[in-house]
Amino acid sequence: MPTKHYNGLVLDLRRIIPGLVCLCLILFPLLGCDLSVTVNGTSGTSPVNSSQLNVWNKVAPGVEVRYEDWKNPGGDHDTVTIMRFDLRTLKLSVGYQPAQPLFMHEWMQQQRAIAIINGGYFDQQDNATALVVSNGKVFGESYTGFGGMLSVDTHGKVSLRSLSQQPFDPSKEQLQQATQSLPMLVLGGKRTQFSADASQPRRSVVAMDRQGRLLFIVSPNQVFSLDQLADQLASSDLSIDAALNLDGGASTGLYANAGNSHVAIDSLVKLPIVIIIKAK
Repeated sequence: MPTKHYNGLVLDLRRIIPGLVCLCLILFPLLGCDLSVTVNGTSGTSPVNSSQLNVWNKVAPGVEVRYEDWKNPGGDHDTVTIMRFDLRTLKLSVGYQPAQPLFMHEWMQQQRAIAIINGGYFDQQDNATALVVSNGKVFGESYTGFGGMLSVDTHGKVSLRSLSQQPFDPSKEQLQQATQSLPMLVLGGKRTQFSADASQPRRSVVAMDRQGRLLFIVSPNQVFSLDQLADQLASSDLSIDAALNLDGGASTGLYANAGNSHVAIDSLVKLPIVIIIKAK
């Protein structure tokens, strides 16, 4: 099988059409308690002032939002949006609609969620390239020997794990929700090693911190390679225990509507897979 690329990751897998387009993204200005932001799609400019960066803002029960200015070794930088969720008060699910993929804003309208981020990879027919479990229904087959999985078991326990370290065993595990992607960027608080090229598409990440909280992380501009992103995550003060790269490029999207916080980073293509956060 020929070599394929998953937004910069080199693997012998089915072909994924990468996101090749980066357009201007529009969010609302940050005013008072209304935690919104305008992203102009240009590297090297920050859409929020320095006093608004690196500060956690609690916007709803169990929901925090933070903006950080991350810089790559070449000097280009991007304002990264980070959302942190307390899973004791929130629930996670996976939406999967290969027959009716939607743009991120359409998913948000349909689900009326607190937050939604794009999920794992899919092919030209909008079918997932790996295992997906949505509300107890199982689709596709698990990656074997590589990649990672975000999952919720039948007891409501959320986990984020490496599939090479902990392979999925359908005979022993019953999952209610799951999406798989690649590569794992951080494990045990340390960056992982993987083979990737130097491409710099838009990036999206799901992570768990050492306190058991879930994080959505999005870099909406074309600034970071996978290696640079893994370095940034591992060296950050986010207390990340595990982090999984999601389907970036044109698939990257993050929407949130929590209290007075409104995040609107739309995908540039329709998505069959999303990760959803709602109140319990």
